[in-house]
Amino acid sequence: MPSFSLAVPDSWWEFDIRPQGREATVRTMVDERVRETPELAPYRNDLTAMLRRMAKDAHDSGALYLGCMAENFDSVPLSATVTVSVVGARNQQGAALSTDPRAIAESLRTITPRREGDAWRKVTTVDIPGVGPAARTYGVEDVPVAQGDNRTLRMVLTQTYIPVPGTTDQVILVSGASPVLDLAEAFHDIFDAVTGTFRFV
Repeated sequence: MPSFSLAVPDSWWEFDIRPQGREATVRTMVDERVRETPELAPYRNDLTAMLRRMAKDAHDSGALYLGCMAENFDSVPLSATVTVSVVGARNQQGAALSTDPRAIAESLRTITPRREGDAWRKVTTVDIPGVGPAARTYGVEDVPVAQGDNRTLRMVLTQTYIPVPGTTDQVILVSGASPVLDLAEAFHDIFDAVTGTFRFV
């Protein structure tokens, strides 16, 4: 398992998403935040439930890391997550695919909206300082609510595929997601900035 570091803004939450450490971490973090910001006290149970759910969803999807924000801005709830996972670069037949970012980008499809409000996705490559080139998709996409569930949620989504050095079949997936569609452009910028801090340790 590759070791890595990632930095999120100070106001975000970062915690252990493994089942054995999750409950204590969520409780401690909510207690700390409520002490720092007493006006959060009435929302303690909501915050705890939301963080618990985010951590479970991230762990169930195979993530190794979760950073998330949950804030009220002019009484509008804003939330976003960044997860880090290791994915195998293999096709559906099980054959190894290239971990070259250009080849990964060519294997990802764009989504062109037919009309305003439709889902969309652009594919590109980016250069991460200290890491090198990576494939990226960004857009507003319909994401399954859970594995094997046909229901979807429309999300702002930025996904960056970073080859793991010294392997031919492993890619780090840094995924940023938010349900706040009106702020898609701002969240793409935030996810780009956070992903830009990714480093192999």
